[in-house]
Amino acid sequence: MSQSQQEAAKRVEQLVDSINQHRRAYYEGNTVLIADSEYDELLKELELLESQHPELITGDSPTQTVGGSANQAFAPVEHLDRMMSLDNVFSHEEMRVWVAKAGAGPFLCELKIDGLAINLRYENGLLVSAATRGDGVVGEDVTQNVLTIKSIPRKLEGSGFPPVVEVRGEIFFGVDDFAKLNEGLVAEGKAPFANPRNSASGSLRQKDPRVTATRPLRMLVHGIGAWAKPSVDGVSIPNQSGLYALLASWGLPTSKNFAVVNTAEEVLSYIDGFEKNRHKLEHEIDGVVVKVDSLSEQAELGFTSRAPRWAIAYKYAPEQVNTKLVDIRIGIGRTGRATPYAVVEPVKVAGSVVEFATLHNQDVVKAKGVLIGDTVVLRKAGDVIPEILGPVIELRTGAEKAFVMPSACPACGAALAPSSEGDVDLRCQNAKSCPAQLRERIAYLGSRGVLDIEALGYVAAVALTQPIPPLEAPLHSEADLFDLTLEDLLPIQAQVLDPDSGLPKLDANGSPKIVDFFRKKDGTPAEVALKLLRNLEEAKTKPLWRILVALSIRHVGPVASRSLAAHFGSLDRIFAASETELSQVDGVGVTLAQSLLEWISVDWHREIIERWRAAGVLLETPGHEGPGSAGGAEGIFSGLSIVATGSLKMFTREQIEEAIISNGGKAASSVSKKTAFVVAGENAGSKLAKAEDLGIEVIDEEEFQRRLNS
Repeated sequence: MSQSQQEAAKRVEQLVDSINQHRRAYYEGNTVLIADSEYDELLKELELLESQHPELITGDSPTQTVGGSANQAFAPVEHLDRMMSLDNVFSHEEMRVWVAKAGAGPFLCELKIDGLAINLRYENGLLVSAATRGDGVVGEDVTQNVLTIKSIPRKLEGSGFPPVVEVRGEIFFGVDDFAKLNEGLVAEGKAPFANPRNSASGSLRQKDPRVTATRPLRMLVHGIGAWAKPSVDGVSIPNQSGLYALLASWGLPTSKNFAVVNTAEEVLSYIDGFEKNRHKLEHEIDGVVVKVDSLSEQAELGFTSRAPRWAIAYKYAPEQVNTKLVDIRIGIGRTGRATPYAVVEPVKVAGSVVEFATLHNQDVVKAKGVLIGDTVVLRKAGDVIPEILGPVIELRTGAEKAFVMPSACPACGAALAPSSEGDVDLRCQNAKSCPAQLRERIAYLGSRGVLDIEALGYVAAVALTQPIPPLEAPLHSEADLFDLTLEDLLPIQAQVLDPDSGLPKLDANGSPKIVDFFRKKDGTPAEVALKLLRNLEEAKTKPLWRILVALSIRHVGPVASRSLAAHFGSLDRIFAASETELSQVDGVGVTLAQSLLEWISVDWHREIIERWRAAGVLLETPGHEGPGSAGGAEGIFSGLSIVATGSLKMFTREQIEEAIISNGGKAASSVSKKTAFVVAGENAGSKLAKAEDLGIEVIDEEEFQRRLNS
């Protein structure tokens, strides 16, 4: 045996042992020690080595077997027809190659639910046995537990079913139900599940079916095992899609998300469509299963030792990985809210390197059951902020420590306390002088949705609010913003931040790197300084609702600000109004009205308004004479309540709301009987469905633009 063969044999042995260890942990111990993507990489490497060295293939190789052995805690059940696994592809090109090998379509595409495979055996229409996959030949008897799942019928409906039939499907936990389950487990002092798949597996494998009965497990059917020739009343069922219709007619829960297509490009379109929208589903998916639709062609293609040749799983890029929780720190937001966030060992997930993840508040930290030092399951769902799902309990060493929520603000040292009785969130009580709150407020008011000050991004906000001795920061509150001069800006220095982590970059001596921010090396003004002053001058004449949003009043966002500006027409009239007058404005209400009055009662808040007024900021809508005035916007949408929903291409959400309001309409956030019409973009969800139920007109962007132009 050559050296390369010896090295290959050694690596194959390592891979077989490692993969089988992870299989046993998952199938027998309900434990996930590595992320799915890491497991897939190990299996892929083994498959490659065995294809290059067929002589190294052994009977216990994971490429030759399915799943794991049956758990001794449950009686063994032999499947009438072997439960196979699926081969995987990971790219469009691999998918095209598989389609070419499988032959001409049509193909059935369905979602690959991230749950637990189950085999139901019905005899004369009655459920007599339910078993897990096990090793594909023998599974675990979980019949009594399955009988507690409401979506699984004990007796098939209709007629035409054969004397014996095995129904295959996936048992899963809904995303919302998973969150509630973990909260309950932590409240009881028990370890939470790391992810919905583990929760489904653990819930079904309870020794006491009464425990399973308390868990809202669900099932969707995706195929059959042993049964007689598929026909109903003598009519043959020719394809997989017809088979699903038959199973549904028997009262079995089938997915409505499958589609039958004819070409590889249509297959890829289905795959890409659900990858973009996978987080709008009620359950987790980790890919798409593609099957040859014709049952006769399935029979011709047959099986390998572990998987059908007529089906393949397209696995999405990993959005869930394991990493180490290094620390839990506190961030302070613009309203003083103290938010714990996780610092993790850098890990690549969903195409980018993640070092931080949100933890929301101290109750969430407790509910997730994570300790500093844990190996944790981290998920990045599309473009949303990464979040920690839970710990991998089995990998704890005893060196982990619990997180303790601090009692003082890490930015200014002021007390952290709830703003009101029953408030879960803690907030820094030093709103005026806390540098973290001021930085966040300045960055917020410069954003596109508020005053749209292009040169006032987050880094500029840091530079304007962070003192670098011996210099003081030029902004001590928002009141100073519109008084800034070139002389104020030129001396400002700032720490250089890493664009990925947001942490300060260090110089050769390990100290934070400091640079001049608003001037060039020769001492002349940098373009960013000149641009900031121009932008500030332009911002003085922004619409009144934007000025109101820029004040960072708690609960007062763009929708309420538009309503207030349209009704009162000036900042002075808004703050002179009573709670009753404010709360009667559409979209405001008592809580928001109280928040407005509390804000204006503070001396330094009133100073902001007076300083902005003195600097020339427009604090009213020209031509508006107060409540009942005809000076508000009029136009083709006057008096109409309009809702925009879905992904728009021609407008941003802000632009379409601006277009509605500036033409006299109300940009409503929810659909009701008062809604005049709905503008629906791609992937419109519940709002579109409600509009259709109520018989409300639905138009696309092109029609909205046409009406706008008319």
